[in-house]
Amino acid sequence: MTVTLRAPGALVATWFGIGLVRPAPGTWGSLAALPLGVVILYAAGPWGLAVAVLAVYGLGMLEVRRFLASFPDDADRDHGAIVVDEVAGQLIALIPAMLSPMLWIAAFVLFRLFDIWKPWPVRLLDRAVPGALGVMLDDVAAGLMAAAAVVLLGLAGLGDV
Repeated sequence: MTVTLRAPGALVATWFGIGLVRPAPGTWGSLAALPLGVVILYAAGPWGLAVAVLAVYGLGMLEVRRFLASFPDDADRDHGAIVVDEVAGQLIALIPAMLSPMLWIAAFVLFRLFDIWKPWPVRLLDRAVPGALGVMLDDVAAGLMAAAAVVLLGLAGLGDV
């Protein structure tokens, strides 16, 4: 399947073309989410970032569904160019990082680790849930796991460094 930004839903699904960058489009998508998340943390705090996550998730669900529908033979496949799910997951991981650059780095590394490794329940969601919901949910789970780890690192004092 060849992906262009002209496919329905592709602009958001690929996070404005970041998903077309090779290699490792998921890592590039997560990296693109970092400055957005940090700016929102500074401007609106963790609650503002949580609202942004809901907006990205909702928009992502709509646009990934449109994007997948334009490729009926692969309608349940999490195509590598789709990175809005990584953006949502990375923003979730950043919520407890507050204004600590050390915790931002930890949130990025931990989210990528859980997204690539896919421990339970991330793997279950990735394999068992079809379509746009499955594309988005495994990254939400990886983001929640990373956020929990960031909380523990913050409690251990990493954010104070």
